[in-house]
Amino acid sequence: MKLFIYHTPELTPEDKVPDCAIAVDVLRATTTIATVLAAGAEAVQVFSDLDQLIQVSEAWSADKRLRAGERGGAKVAGFDMGNSPLDCTPERVQGRRLFISTTNGTRALQRVQNAAAVTAAAFINRAAVVKYIMAQQPEILWIVGSGWEGSFSLEDTACAGAIAHSIWQQTELPLAELAGNDEVMGAIALYAQWQNNLLDLFHHASHGKRLLRLDCYEDLKYCAQTDIVDVLPLQQEPGVLKV
Repeated sequence: MKLFIYHTPELTPEDKVPDCAIAVDVLRATTTIATVLAAGAEAVQVFSDLDQLIQVSEAWSADKRLRAGERGGAKVAGFDMGNSPLDCTPERVQGRRLFISTTNGTRALQRVQNAAAVTAAAFINRAAVVKYIMAQQPEILWIVGSGWEGSFSLEDTACAGAIAHSIWQQTELPLAELAGNDEVMGAIALYAQWQNNLLDLFHHASHGKRLLRLDCYEDLKYCAQTDIVDVLPLQQEPGVLKV
């Protein structure tokens, strides 16, 4: 297995497709995706374009769909919900499909949707994702952070490091053999420094500060938890994830 970490979708090689890709947007898209599937949603379908989301979701009856739209951390007007995992209660999402478009996370998923296998990871479902990777043993594995509008984000890289660290421990490979690029070493080091205080890391992160200005402290607390849901969102067709 060779592991590569890319801080943003824009940094991934344009002429290559991995055997498996993990998209990460801790604050908050992939945390929301894992949460909504754990709460019993039928599927999550991701879009980078809001108009396309509305057009495609029109084919579903109102009682079988939820439209989630977020731009700049805030809910898009006219949508059922924004991008808060705390809104994804079983009573609200059970049996329904979530159609979601966010500033960053859905772009990361669309960038890697042509990989042989695609999953979505956050701190809350890290163990489930690592378990899948260890069972599948992909030859080339990418972990792609969403970043923020094309730039590096602390929380996504720390989560990539958490996944990489766990894979490294379980494969027992020398890190120099497992790591395909320097970013793997850097991400593991970042996670090692902050693994016992992720919420504090989120307070330092630029997007964490942005969400705090939007009164999303409870979201940050939830997203900072590790391995609390045993859910593996797997892409079944381009842009559609199910368990």
